[in-house]
Amino acid sequence: MTEIIAGPQLSPLEILALLGAVALVTARWLPPALRPRATVAAGALLVPSVAVLAVTGLRWQLLPVAAGAALAAPFALGPLLRRRAGRPARRARWWLALPGSAACLGLIAAGPVAAWAFPVPVFPEPSGRFAVGTRVVQWSDPQRPETFTPDPDDRRTVVVQLWYPADRSPAGTPRARYLGRTEQEARTVAAALAGGVGLPGFLVDGLPRARTHAVVGAPVSGGDERFPVVLFSPGSGGVRTQNTAWAEELASRGYLVAALDHPYDSAAVVLDDGRTIRSATSSTGDPERDEELAAGWTAVRAADLRFVLTRLEDLGRDGGPDPLAGRLDTGRAAVAGHSMGGAAALQAARQDPRFRAVVDLDGYPHGPLSPALTQPVLALTQAITPASDPRYLPRLTAALAAGTAPGYRLTVPGAAHLTFMDGPLYLPPVPSIVGSLGRTGGPRLVAATTLAFLDSVLRGAPGDLAGTLSAHGDLTVHRPGDPG
Repeated sequence: MTEIIAGPQLSPLEILALLGAVALVTARWLPPALRPRATVAAGALLVPSVAVLAVTGLRWQLLPVAAGAALAAPFALGPLLRRRAGRPARRARWWLALPGSAACLGLIAAGPVAAWAFPVPVFPEPSGRFAVGTRVVQWSDPQRPETFTPDPDDRRTVVVQLWYPADRSPAGTPRARYLGRTEQEARTVAAALAGGVGLPGFLVDGLPRARTHAVVGAPVSGGDERFPVVLFSPGSGGVRTQNTAWAEELASRGYLVAALDHPYDSAAVVLDDGRTIRSATSSTGDPERDEELAAGWTAVRAADLRFVLTRLEDLGRDGGPDPLAGRLDTGRAAVAGHSMGGAAALQAARQDPRFRAVVDLDGYPHGPLSPALTQPVLALTQAITPASDPRYLPRLTAALAAGTAPGYRLTVPGAAHLTFMDGPLYLPPVPSIVGSLGRTGGPRLVAATTLAFLDSVLRGAPGDLAGTLSAHGDLTVHRPGDPG
């Protein structure tokens, strides 16, 4: 995964508007002979830029810039217009103008600060030898009723996004949107994600604008290589795309990643027929009742994961009509998840031996701890602090220690719960929210550690797995037969 350098998080037009606004305010403080020219130049930068942005989509981060410029405009343009009308130019005294200029510049500066705090995410470029293709499928399970609705004929339906190794596309080929197949779907999902945490939707208006590195419907990479399969379940209220940086990196290294939307649990799921299903899960405030509910939701997710693996077996069967037919190695399948998705991954692995490896990204193990896990497990966690749920570490330790295969728990210094998904790419870089690893540090670490683990378990790659993992944090290894 290639490192990216965080820029100003402003488009060229936005930068021109910003420069025009600054020039409009500072023209007052130039020598008298330069003021008219500077004011005209500022307007020539500002007005066309804002006009074009208003048509193409003005981000909320530019509103304080426009407000600062609007406040300064009468004082900057007034003397110029009077002079052209042959009237004497009048200017406020400097000691009156200085506070006003400072206030305008403060508003203007708030724009790039807001753009830095809530940027349009820029995804790290995948580092593997494959390009990445993506597509979305929708599957219904005829054997399973939808337990979130009272309709006995309603069947459980999941929406799945696939990322796969692909051939290189021509330069200029459009890249996939981040949160949806269409702009409207991306806006619906972004608004639902913001609403789920009590934020106004405009704060994340950069998400629907984001493009990833995958190409929709790109041809599957040529050859006869079969790709191991990794299924992914997002966090509670999360969505299938929430770990896109991770999924693209895995696909570039020769894996098929299938990430699920879980209807009535994910923030918003847009179905093929246009319906939007919103989350119907919420906390009650009663710890015992909430744990009971979480265990039930986790069981539904685990069943979704098992169902999708079966569908992938059918899709990848030799001789089938799908472009991935004959290219999937579902005999080398792993299941992964973040937060509640991590709990679902653990439960799916307990119930289905087809999963040969498990990755739990900071997920509390809801539901039963039996039978014992028979697959190797990698659990990435943030540092345990006094604010952490005191049940988390003992329960996770019990799950790993009881397993009949090695369990690796890697505690990542500087990580927060949202470090293990795409959040650091677009949320304010506040350590308590996204950790202190930087915009790309979390996605790069999650990709590096999970790839080392999956390559070792699914591909039999040689090397010291424990040594590789321990380079990224505090590693505890639970091996069969070790004392609990």
